[in-house]
Amino acid sequence: MKTVLVTGGIGSGKSAVCAYLASCGVPVYDSDSRTKALYDSDPALLPALEKAFGTPLRDASGKLDRPALSAVIFADADARTTLEKIVYPAVLRDFLSWKEACSQQPWCGYGPEPFVVMESAVAAHKAPFDTVFDKVVAVTAPLETRVRRAVKRDGSTPDRVRQRIRSQQDDTARADAVFDNSGPIASIPSLADQLFLHLWQ
Repeated sequence: MKTVLVTGGIGSGKSAVCAYLASCGVPVYDSDSRTKALYDSDPALLPALEKAFGTPLRDASGKLDRPALSAVIFADADARTTLEKIVYPAVLRDFLSWKEACSQQPWCGYGPEPFVVMESAVAAHKAPFDTVFDKVVAVTAPLETRVRRAVKRDGSTPDRVRQRIRSQQDDTARADAVFDNSGPIASIPSLADQLFLHLWQ
């Protein structure tokens, strides 16, 4: 079973594309939600972070104290690099285990070539995932469209959204296909059908 990375920056609409793929029977690994869950489910993760940063990172219930972790890595590039070196291998292990479980299920997605999708804004640029993907699909949209979507979704300001967009890396350079998501959400099914049905040709 092959792996497709669906990536894109804030406001690009990659989650909407992935939601449609999932509705068509394609297994989709939401890396954001799975990573958040790993902090509570992976028994080695929190101890490794506490050892690396030399500070307690648990709340009264013994779960990850997210504000405490944010305070450690805020405005500290070295701390963020340390976090990634610990967390991303755990995410990769979780993904591979999830993918193996998916391979036992009947294929009901696009075409004859079974594949799973990882939805991630950053995996295309992170070393632990270098050899994971058979194809990379970058979801794109014009800047102001992305800003408008993100402001509506997150309640942020346009300036903050533009700042976040500027901090993100370009995904199209490494993409095997580009999904132009500049139109309304209603256009996603036909565009996705056209792209993913022919992705392996």
